[in-house]
Amino acid sequence: MYGWDVYLSGEIHTDWRERIEAGADEAGLDITFSAPVTDHEASDDCGVAILGQEDKPFWKDHKGAKLNAIRTRTLIEQADVVVVRFGDKYKQWNAAFDAGYAAALGKPLIVLHPQEHTHALKEVDAAALAVAETPEQVVEILRYVIAGELPGRARAAAE
Repeated sequence: MYGWDVYLSGEIHTDWRERIEAGADEAGLDITFSAPVTDHEASDDCGVAILGQEDKPFWKDHKGAKLNAIRTRTLIEQADVVVVRFGDKYKQWNAAFDAGYAAALGKPLIVLHPQEHTHALKEVDAAALAVAETPEQVVEILRYVIAGELPGRARAAAE
């Protein structure tokens, strides 16, 4: 079996990525994880820091979004699976865009969000192959699709 590439998109203010990575490592899954730049300030300022200052916020954001898109689009295109997390604190339009882009490419998509976002994300959820509420559920989905193991059974078989 070959190693899988999993792209972790979405909110950057909680430890959900680390929980998925640790769970996959604990499960012995051969996964390479990638993600957008999660340093919020660097992501916002990359365009003007590299290409020069702008007088208007629109052009600052425009430059930054294009530079970030080089990374995001490339890593989504290379991914075997895309996981998109929608968090509580901020509206993540970039995450919605990433989910749509992954769906348009035909990438297997796992969406991760709290139950109270179900109505707002119904179209995104409809494009996903799985909708999870916790990072641990994402790990179990990855364990199943990569190793064919169900929760509890993998642990019981190992004992």
